[in-house]
Amino acid sequence: MLYSLSGQLVAKKNGFLILETAGIAFKVLVSPRALQSLPQNGSQIKVFCSLFSRESAPFDLFGFLTEQELYLFERLNTVNGVGPKTAMSVLSVAPIDQLAAAINAGKIDLLTKASGIGKKTAERLVLDLKGKLEMSGGVAEAQTLQLMESDTELEETLVGFGYTKQQAKSAVGKIDLSIIGFKERLREALKKAKA
Repeated sequence: MLYSLSGQLVAKKNGFLILETAGIAFKVLVSPRALQSLPQNGSQIKVFCSLFSRESAPFDLFGFLTEQELYLFERLNTVNGVGPKTAMSVLSVAPIDQLAAAINAGKIDLLTKASGIGKKTAERLVLDLKGKLEMSGGVAEAQTLQLMESDTELEETLVGFGYTKQQAKSAVGKIDLSIIGFKERLREALKKAKA
């Protein structure tokens, strides 16, 4: 069983990378979030791996930049109805400490931003994994929960400005998670709602 691969990053493509090690090139499926954080082609990298086999394709090799990402991916795959591609979609939504905090706090809004995750699947993820993820410290978890509460308030504010609840939720969902302050997030939400 593969645990990790180290080698030269040959190419970054849509949804995967090519990693060459010992003269063998591996196609490794990665999340868009991971692709954005990779160095330039030709760099030496290490990816942690999870190998899946299914009927339609002999093998899919999924790669992660940290052991924590791999751990969360494997936990997500233990939930009924969540396969590897859906788990990768969840990992693309937010940093892993925020995902773990959302699951541990029972907050499904962040999870439903992932492609393939509806309300019922998000609730199942929370039910199955709540309290089982030890990814973040108390400070990171508290910040994440505060951000989620702020987003609820943002949605209510946008509705007060005349946007529908769906428009407000969509606009808030498009805000970059690196934007922290309420005023800054509101300004960004208004831009997204008008677009």
